[in-house]
Amino acid sequence: MRGAFDRFHFAASAALGAAEQRLERAAQAHAETMAELWLRETGHDAARNDPALRRVLDNPRLAAPVARVAADRAHTFDRWQGGSPEELSAIVAEAAPGAAGDEPGGGEGTEVRAGTVETTGPIPELWQLGTGAVEDGAPFRVAVPLLDGAHLQVTSTPRTRERAEAMVEQLLLRVLRHVRPGVAGVHVWDVGQLAGALPGLYPLTRTGLLTVHDPTRLEPLLGQLADRIRRVQTRVLAEGYGSLRELADAGGDRPEPWVVAVLAGNGRPLPEAEQRQLQRVARGGIPAGVVLVLLDVPVALRQVESVDFGDPPGTDPADGRRPVPVRTSLTGPHVLVEPDPPLPRDLVSETCHVLAAAHERWRGRLGAFADLLPHDGRPPALSSKDGLGAPVGFADGIPSGLTLDDHAPHALVGGPSGSGKTNLLLAWIATLAAQYPPDELELYLLDFKEGVSFAQFAPDPDGFRRNWLPQARLIGVNINTDREFGLALLRRLADTMRTRAELARRQGATKLAELRDVLAERGIDDERARLPRIVAVIDEFQFLFSGRDAVTAEATALLEDVARRGRSQGVHLVLASQDVSGIEAFWGRPAIFEQFVLRIALPRARRVLAQNNEVAMELPRWHAVINHDSGVTHGNVVVRLAEAGGPLIREVQESVFEACSPQQQPVVFDGARAPAHDALVARLPVDGPPVLLAGQLVDVEGSPAAVGLADSPGRNFGVIGPDPETAATLLCSAADSLGAQLAGIDDRARFLLFPLVGEAGPAVDALGGRLRQAAEKVFPDGFAGRVTDLAAEVRDRAGSGGTGGHPPRVLVLFGADAAEAMLDRSGLEDLRAIVRHGPEVGVHVLGWWRGAQRLKALLSPPGATVDDLGAWVATGVQGGDLTSLVGGGITPEWTPAPGRGLLLDRARRSRPELVILADWKETP
Repeated sequence: MRGAFDRFHFAASAALGAAEQRLERAAQAHAETMAELWLRETGHDAARNDPALRRVLDNPRLAAPVARVAADRAHTFDRWQGGSPEELSAIVAEAAPGAAGDEPGGGEGTEVRAGTVETTGPIPELWQLGTGAVEDGAPFRVAVPLLDGAHLQVTSTPRTRERAEAMVEQLLLRVLRHVRPGVAGVHVWDVGQLAGALPGLYPLTRTGLLTVHDPTRLEPLLGQLADRIRRVQTRVLAEGYGSLRELADAGGDRPEPWVVAVLAGNGRPLPEAEQRQLQRVARGGIPAGVVLVLLDVPVALRQVESVDFGDPPGTDPADGRRPVPVRTSLTGPHVLVEPDPPLPRDLVSETCHVLAAAHERWRGRLGAFADLLPHDGRPPALSSKDGLGAPVGFADGIPSGLTLDDHAPHALVGGPSGSGKTNLLLAWIATLAAQYPPDELELYLLDFKEGVSFAQFAPDPDGFRRNWLPQARLIGVNINTDREFGLALLRRLADTMRTRAELARRQGATKLAELRDVLAERGIDDERARLPRIVAVIDEFQFLFSGRDAVTAEATALLEDVARRGRSQGVHLVLASQDVSGIEAFWGRPAIFEQFVLRIALPRARRVLAQNNEVAMELPRWHAVINHDSGVTHGNVVVRLAEAGGPLIREVQESVFEACSPQQQPVVFDGARAPAHDALVARLPVDGPPVLLAGQLVDVEGSPAAVGLADSPGRNFGVIGPDPETAATLLCSAADSLGAQLAGIDDRARFLLFPLVGEAGPAVDALGGRLRQAAEKVFPDGFAGRVTDLAAEVRDRAGSGGTGGHPPRVLVLFGADAAEAMLDRSGLEDLRAIVRHGPEVGVHVLGWWRGAQRLKALLSPPGATVDDLGAWVATGVQGGDLTSLVGGGITPEWTPAPGRGLLLDRARRSRPELVILADWKETP
């Protein structure tokens, strides 16, 4: 029994030992197989840089698979090194010749030049990207397809984003350098930057080779690309060609340039609607010459090559000292590609300027702005009796332009931002000025957007330039917050029409041309006979009608009147806008735009031409549809616009200025500049009762807001505002101007300055130094006594008989609302008596109150009323807070704005009006 058990135990032990040996051999075989698989997938050399796989290489039990992988690597590399890298580089050089791989400049002393290849010329199949290598093998050049080949998708990390942008910039520069400027255009959209990515290429925006799009508006760009693809497919490829490339290869003319759209994202998916639209563009883009370059925009596309800037295994993301190799879909995962080094920033800028200059020269071959100007060197001499005509571009190489006359009295210009409205308006103004002298043409130029497009036509306020546009009579810039100025222009035009209509009625004429003929026949050669045509150009005019208030209501009525009657009086409107459909004030008033017979639609302009006339949606850049028949289709003329750059406009202005020698400067309204106090004071009336300056009126003349201080009831002046600096300065300006007036009227005038609040001290000292009369500064501790004395003086003057002959006394109260705390009940009654009865006997109060309710407390019956403060200016106070001071239940429609005030002078108007605060300098 014992023997049998020993034999069983021995057999079981042998079986278990054999099983363990087989298990160990199986585990060893599995380990060797997995190690070999890992090494072959990762690469022998790459495994050395991977801490996880490095242990495999150092494990003596895995020496066999490591040796096999190393042997295979050596065998393969021996074959690879036999000439494969050179062969690949030769293929790339053949497929991507010349500027597709060479850098601008090429070396020291080499001139940077633009390409000359047209759309029908040989286009590289590949565009060089960098140098690739398989592990430690010999390097070879790597390129990717682009134009007519594939889209490009680039993926980066925060550490490599800058390098990825540099690669895209360099690739685009190679494309733009290879082809003739204008054959390829670039659009850039960057979700994270207002100006967009690739700033080194921005000089190209000057001529339209590069267009930067709003980061919040990707959908319009995708829509523009989709429209282009649709147009190419329905018009160009209708003969059966599969792509523009096929059309060019078949010997036909490629009618469309390439468009490269660079979309720079942040690694997050686009909204679903934009993703679908992007995929549609990608599917149809290559045949239509639309190429997408997507940087960190995750979306699945066809016909796309990818470049991955992700950090390879074994690299430290914090190590930014050396560039990170990339992988491309064209070369596969085992080839690491080192992108070409970024170009020096100054070389990129120089190259872009060269390309832009070459583009300008090429476009100039098709017709330059200078070709639209008179070439005989004579001064402007055309007559505007029958109308105004001026070329702005070329149709089939022949100058084509715009006409304003009795048939087409007004013009409507439409186009989205960046479509060229400003260029068109500047070219139109310049060509008009080059042909019609100031006696034949007057220009009123307003720009409601935040810009200074028309400022170049005005005299230089800094004195660096001494000329201006002689035909300009009014120039308004930076008026996007001063709608009242546009209203003032319409009032002036309406007044001019009334004057001319009355003259025409007396002379028996029905329109301007007849009136001028009648005046000439009758030998009338005076100011009445000078009847130039008036052209009022208002850019972004919709801002004038942006509110639901009295300004919009009056402006709408005036615009309708000018549009209807301007035809016969030689008054023409040119209104420019991005979109007119949203102007609520014009809803239900179709008669307004019916008078705008001349329609100019720039690329992608909507609702400017007739309803079914969509030709503007297909316009390329630098073109416009000019239609002198109210926008109906048969009146379309497609014109290539001439570029009127700043230097060209200045040349026209200088030549016209020298030829006309004008003496009258235009009135310039700059919403960003405060009018000078001294200049306004110099324009105050010098005859009659003394006046003070309350600012500048918002009118065509830029008139000073003069408040008369005659010896009559209510002739006091108040400033209402919480800001000490603004309000105290306004009060000082008023008092200083009054002092200048009184200096020439009565040398007995005296000023009493009351700084009732501490923050008024510096302003009081400055005002005392500026006043020409004796000025006494009364401190708060003497205020009550002086009020009692002044009240007694007012009563004595009133009791002495007569209201004239008294020496003027002017009380200037800084922080007048503080008087309530300084005076007892009798003192307040005395102050109210001064306010109410003082003006009749030559005692006037100029005061600054920090709040409307505090002023109302002083002007409380029966001691005083709001009428006793005959004029006041509010600044920094909401319109609703002024209702009680205006009276009549009128609530001013007013929102405070910097540098603006609301003036109510009861002697002039029953409603407040906007004024611009003067720039009062404290030093004499």
